[in-house]
Parts: sequence; C-alpha cells; structure tokens
Amino acid sequence: MLLMEIIDAEFAYGKNIIFKEVNLEIKRGELFCLLGPNGCGKTTLLDCMLGVRSLLRGSILFEGRNTSDFKPGELARHIAYVPQNHNQTFPYTVLDIVKMGRTAYTGRFAAPTSQDTSIARQCLELVGLLPLANRPYTQLSGGESQLVMIARALAQKTPVIIMDEPTSHLDFKHEMVVMETIVDLVRKMGVTVIMATHFPNHAFYFDNNGISTRVGMMHNQSFFTIGTPEQVITEENMESLYRVNAKMISYYTDQRSVMKQLIPIKTLDRASIGS
Repeated sequence: MLLMEIIDAEFAYGKNIIFKEVNLEIKRGELFCLLGPNGCGKTTLLDCMLGVRSLLRGSILFEGRNTSDFKPGELARHIAYVPQNHNQTFPYTVLDIVKMGRTAYTGRFAAPTSQDTSIARQCLELVGLLPLANRPYTQLSGGESQLVMIARALAQKTPVIIMDEPTSHLDFKHEMVVMETIVDLVRKMGVTVIMATHFPNHAFYFDNNGISTRVGMMHNQSFFTIGTPEQVITEENMESLYRVNAKMISYYTDQRSVMKQLIPIKTLDRASIGS
C-alpha cells in the first residue's frame, strides 16, 4: 500500500485556482523533492497535505484513509512539519521547544511526562544538539534553530515529515548540516520526507547519497513532470520551467562514485521571471 496518495486535487482562493488535477504517489522510505517557481502552489499543496487547508476537489489519502476523515490533531501523529523559518519570540529552552512535538500525544491541559522529556532528549541527540538542551531558543543561530525544528518533528514519532524549504536563509555549512541530517533520517530511521525546495541540486545530493529520491516539478497549476532527479532535472526542463540556461556536469568523487550537479549559466528572458 502507498504511504500517501493525492488524487485529482484542486485548491483555490475564491475564484483564483492555485492548483488542479494534481496526482501524486508517495512511497514509504523515499524522499520527494517538490520544485517549481515562486507562486506555483508548492506551500499550499503542503498545507493541504498537513490538513491546514482543505481541498476544493479531490482527496489526499494516508495509508488508504482520507485525511479529511482524521480528527483534529490526529494527523499530527502521522505527519510532522518543519517550516522554513520559525519566530524566536519567547526564550523557551531548546528542550522545551522539542517537547512541543509531543503535544499530539498529551491531553489539552496535560504537562509533558518524563517519557516525553526522554524522547525529546533522544531527538536532540540525533541532530547533534543535546549539549544545547538548556540554552534559550532565542540564542541559537539559524542553522541550529532549523535542526531544533527537525528534532521537534522527530519527537512526533511520525512516519512522514514535510519540510518547506528547510535550508532557506542558512549559510553554506549549516545548509550541508541540515542536508546530511535529512539523509540520516531517511537512511537510518526510514522516515519518508516530502520537501519543497528552490534548489534542484538538493535532489541530486540525496540521490548521490544513495537515497531513493523522486522529484516533482509544479508549473501552470499542476505537475510539469515527476520522476527521478536524472529524469526530471534536465537542461531542457530548466529552460522550459525557469527560462534558465543551465548545464549538467558529472564528476567522480572516487573510482566508482559519480556525482551530478546542475550549473546555472544565465537567464534567457528576464521579462518572464515570475510568470
């Protein structure tokens, strides 16, 4: 059985259709990268998968069950979420932030149990931040904050984690730390990750690291194409979707391993940006 399935999905704000006729199958233990220009509906589609927004037509199934049939809060035991940024307003400790991922399992007015605290600490250890457990969350760097969000998602103990541009605003090193962490989640823990990104090379990075990776490109209110990184992220598709001249390169990291990267050369039509 498929882990998740989207069937003929359509969403609109009033008369403004954001996407329509969207069909997608997500398998257990894979990493699915969602690509597309700004405003194509990536985040809205993720919101619908999370149950934050309701489809106008169609359905989203989790293990064969329509997500619209889940009780409020129930879906949080199956799908976790990592946002692209998180407001650091109150000086909760890092451990307290991660324990918030356990709210799907506690009563409305119940306090976290010792087991919840233990799970939160384990998740912080998985992302390498256990030494920062008692530090105020407001004192973390952007990269550390994003790893805390991943730890919070892990604390939900869900088979699926949805990430919306998890490396946005990060420096070169912390982007790599987050990417390496995602690889570990899929490879070592069997988590299924659905990730929106603006960087096609993210899909190649996962594929290069032996992760079962598929890519879906959204354009004109639906999927432009779906397939493996090699099938989807091509020079021709970059030109059609983004109007960017790009070149694919391959190189050996050792005698057997080949890595692929897409190198942008130039835009082909500035006037089409955002169209």
